[in-house]
Amino acid sequence: MASSRERSDTSQRTAQISPQAMESISTPERVETHLGTLRFPLGVPTDDTANRVYDHVAYVRAVSAFLDAYSGVSLWAARRGFLEAGIQDHDVLLFSEFMDPKTLVLTGNADTVYFLTFLDLTEGPLVVEVPPLALCFLNDMWFRWVADPGLAGPDRGAGGKYLFVPPGHEGPVPEGGFFTFRTRTTRLVLGGRAFLEGDDPKPAVERVKEGLRIYRYAPGSYGTSVGEIVTGGTAPPLPWTARTWTAAMERPDPPRFVEGSGLPVNTVPPGDTTYFDFASELVHDQPAEALDPEIAGALAAVGIVKGRPFEPDPRMREILTEAASVGNATARTLACRPRPAEGAHYYGASSRWLNGLLVSGHEFLAPPADITDRGVEPRPDDGARKLNLRSWWWYLGVGISPAFTAPLPGVGSQYVFSLADQEGRALDGGRYYRLVLPPDIPAARFWSVTVYDNQTRSMLDTPQRFPRAGSQAYPTPAAVAGADGTTTVHFGPERPDGVPVGNWIQTMPGRGWFVVLRLYSPLQPFFDKTWRPGEIEAVD
Repeated sequence: MASSRERSDTSQRTAQISPQAMESISTPERVETHLGTLRFPLGVPTDDTANRVYDHVAYVRAVSAFLDAYSGVSLWAARRGFLEAGIQDHDVLLFSEFMDPKTLVLTGNADTVYFLTFLDLTEGPLVVEVPPLALCFLNDMWFRWVADPGLAGPDRGAGGKYLFVPPGHEGPVPEGGFFTFRTRTTRLVLGGRAFLEGDDPKPAVERVKEGLRIYRYAPGSYGTSVGEIVTGGTAPPLPWTARTWTAAMERPDPPRFVEGSGLPVNTVPPGDTTYFDFASELVHDQPAEALDPEIAGALAAVGIVKGRPFEPDPRMREILTEAASVGNATARTLACRPRPAEGAHYYGASSRWLNGLLVSGHEFLAPPADITDRGVEPRPDDGARKLNLRSWWWYLGVGISPAFTAPLPGVGSQYVFSLADQEGRALDGGRYYRLVLPPDIPAARFWSVTVYDNQTRSMLDTPQRFPRAGSQAYPTPAAVAGADGTTTVHFGPERPDGVPVGNWIQTMPGRGWFVVLRLYSPLQPFFDKTWRPGEIEAVD
């Protein structure tokens, strides 16, 4: 009788790899693909095949770079737009009469007093004093969340001093007195909204002008005690004088405020090959380690690497042109027509109302945590970044924060987007539509409906200066509810007979448009979906 060892040796000698397995791991000499015929004699690509494949790799990487770096390029485009309009870093673009269509900003609103500024940390830590009663976000240059000064932040709307410390800073920082945040980039963006009082923007404008300050942190000034200084508790030693101490007691001068209302400024990122030039400028401006390695790899594959000139040859420029066209088409499709499987349809697949952030969170990884009587309860995380929803958001919006997604009644604001009528058709500026909002719209502060141009994703430019309707009586008359408590908003080139001025938003023939419904300080019926808006209906 054969031993078990002998039987094992025999089975190993007689076992064979199946023909099917061999076929699956082998590359045929001739492969038909959408790239054409690829040839691999003796398993090695021909020169022609290698060139085709490398062009394809460059194209694939370029499309990936277009989609995945969109947030950073969008913010860089905004900074370029500011500079072209003469708005320097630390200047504040202030919309004292609200934003209107002359300023191109992705889904900006005409409901609040905006103030926007870019911050430069290249020379060291920077202090920002925020005004009270403002709702702000502060992001780095890749549009990643850093802080939420204001109502949703640690000052809880009281205003306060924020200190931002750049990457690699090894100098002294204060003992206290500031809300301190370390950043990954050497520039930041601050976006703030201040609210009307009695339908009047003037008090909000004055609060911003009086309360907002931007200045360099002086080592040994406010936040550092005499004891810390004289005992040498700081390392390296502070360049401190008596003047440093007295200067800390003086209020810094206000920044330069630039009136934004009616000001032409373009902050929208390009959809052509210029996109890659913008990406190169951003990569060279910021620390290499600030960029996600995967996105950096896609950019590097098309020649965008920090410290190296971006000089694509004619063939690469041709590839980038095609990739920009396809990348832009892809982002636009993901934004306008997300598939139900993505989860962006807030009220289910039969509804046209979208909010991708409420299923992906501010990092596009998992839905935001539930906030219950038992505390914060994280939602399931499958470990996959929601890339399509990330593209959805950055193609339509700006800024990011956990406060944008937190299901916390009475805090922040929540939005739903509709880019189609109830039948799924694009909204046509030459036709007439209506939107019925049920009674008890769940917004403690106010609500609004704003119309945007499909091309610019900014407010639709028509003879009606502010393309919005809502519960506030500024900058347009408040919408009027019907006897049954419902509020109907009408859309069309002309105001229909009998429709109140505040219930009509003008559209433009030949221009496609979409809508954002905003709820400021949203209430529980929005989150549990016991209240939901009607669908946009064609009425002509």
